[in-house]
Amino acid sequence: MQINSRNQSTASNPAHDIWKEQRHPLDRIFGPRSVAVIGATEREGSVGRTLLWNLIRNPFGGTVFPVNPQRRSVLGLKSYPDIASVPERVDLAVIATPAAGVPQVIRECIAAGVKGAIIVSAGFKEIGAAGEALEQQVIAQARLGGMRIIGPNCLGVMNPVLGLNATFAGTIARPCRLHQSKRRPLYFDPRLEFGRKCRF
Repeated sequence: MQINSRNQSTASNPAHDIWKEQRHPLDRIFGPRSVAVIGATEREGSVGRTLLWNLIRNPFGGTVFPVNPQRRSVLGLKSYPDIASVPERVDLAVIATPAAGVPQVIRECIAAGVKGAIIVSAGFKEIGAAGEALEQQVIAQARLGGMRIIGPNCLGVMNPVLGLNATFAGTIARPCRLHQSKRRPLYFDPRLEFGRKCRF
């Protein structure tokens, strides 16, 4: 019994687990190892197609999974009917489905262990009370499930250093150096300069 107790104590002590990788919660959004595009499609000009295409044409070092119950493949990649069917743990879900279905999508993502989500979909509090109620559902579920969310109704996220373009923008910004002065905090300028000038 003493041996078992000692082993349990050792296992719970982080000092004895020096090889265990510690990831910041936001790494799943800004440096994901796997991304699911929920609402991926091949329809020209659609947000779902542009999101998927941007992710696969700008290699970021991770795997991309289209999720669309109506298609067996999207842009040459095997498609899955729902997030639960994806064969590996997904770090980041990029959601481009109608707003009414987003709370259910978030519930499914949390059940599948997804810890980060970008909700590109519009139709939330910007349209009034009904949309605000949907948004509150999403926020409540995210808090219960420990999920970090960017959105809703947003462009997406870029990390040019990694090559991550989880947006529906026409191009990815080029990497640049951000400077932080002592007089003001570091911030991200929402105006995309695409690497022409990055002075803050």
